[in-house]
Amino acid sequence: MIAMKRIILLCCSLVLAQATLAWGPKGHDVTAYIAECHLTPEASEAVDRVLGGHSLVYYANWLDNASHQPEYAYTKTWHYRNIDAGETLESMPENPDGDVLTAVTNLVERLSSGELTPEEEALDLKMLIHLVGDMHCPMHMGHLSDLGGNRVPVTVFGRSSNLHSAWDSTLPESAHKWSYTEWQEQIDRLADDEAMLVQSGTPRDWAAETWELCSEIYEATPEGSSISYDYVAKYSPMVERQFLRAGYRLAKLLNEIYR
Repeated sequence: MIAMKRIILLCCSLVLAQATLAWGPKGHDVTAYIAECHLTPEASEAVDRVLGGHSLVYYANWLDNASHQPEYAYTKTWHYRNIDAGETLESMPENPDGDVLTAVTNLVERLSSGELTPEEEALDLKMLIHLVGDMHCPMHMGHLSDLGGNRVPVTVFGRSSNLHSAWDSTLPESAHKWSYTEWQEQIDRLADDEAMLVQSGTPRDWAAETWELCSEIYEATPEGSSISYDYVAKYSPMVERQFLRAGYRLAKLLNEIYR
């Protein structure tokens, strides 16, 4: 019975994934631009070559759009990883269709192999740019039982919404009205030792860290919560940290791939 419920929820999550896939466009742009600012010359040159002269920001939101297309429908579940209450990253059964941690791990391995065609390399890089951002969006580690917060009703500035949407778009857009370059200018001020600490660990460590934040959000935002200015003020620093972490960590991965 439990297994059947999980199968049903997985099917439902495929449907809802099309509606709320990731940080809003601004969040992915910020992450990509921060990463650009911390690429080595070798990595910057390689990225420019692989992406045909385009920047990381240019493709930061590409996968959100591509996942709606039949050609890339297999990536719909790659934007998140569900972990139910009482479970851990290790104990929660993996989605057989893939998830954000599995996708990032596999993409890094493929890009590091040096065995891809130019077309394959460009595709994998565009996906990686986006998915590292998704890995740092707290509700993308949400419960399968409520479809990553999509079934947790809340009000946002008096309007009906859900917890997932609130964290994907409302929080980032309400925290500051900056352009992505202004976001980078304002939050990207780490000392070298702080940057090394942020970049330490592996994608699995980063996913576990995001799950801890997600658990905190669930506890603080039960069903029926009202999200307004006080909530935005409280959690804006978390949004800033996650953008910064994602950007620095994407840069780390790319610098290691393109040494």
